[in-house]
Amino acid sequence: MEQNEEIILKRDCEARVVPSGDKVTLLAGETVRITQSLGGAYTVIINGNMVRIDARDADALGKNAPPAPVENTASNGGVLDEEQVREILRTCFDPEIPVNIVDLGLVYDVQIAPLPDGGSRVEVKMTLTAPGCGMGPVLQQDVENKLLAMPGVKEAAAHLVWDPPWSREMLSDAARLELGLM
Repeated sequence: MEQNEEIILKRDCEARVVPSGDKVTLLAGETVRITQSLGGAYTVIINGNMVRIDARDADALGKNAPPAPVENTASNGGVLDEEQVREILRTCFDPEIPVNIVDLGLVYDVQIAPLPDGGSRVEVKMTLTAPGCGMGPVLQQDVENKLLAMPGVKEAAAHLVWDPPWSREMLSDAARLELGLM
């Protein structure tokens, strides 16, 4: 999608102010400018403020919600593995940086445990680029929602951790290239 696309909101929708994370309601008829559309969420500018609109409200922008996840047909017999989890987490993006949280180096650990009644519990330890970022709970919820949408995942938890502190050295080569740091 074209960045800096101006759109008139089709209906009222909830958004989160970046970087504070404060909830706001955007009103139908207001004009927003899309600056980032990655992972199903939209970062927009409205009245000089940057806000994030979740995928569930894509229709307010006249956009389609992302497709539902497909059934796990991995060659490993359908058993969930860490790389599949990391692949889903590559659809989670910082609203200010056009790089997914895996390549940003924000995902520290992935644990997958079978549940007694079938399915899996997935726990992720992750951090933020800045400890005081108000968008932390929003990213945390985005991770949990995307994990719960994976076939076979019945429980998910994303834990914010601060040790080790994030630094630019944690960026993947792909992230460095995307950000012009190579």
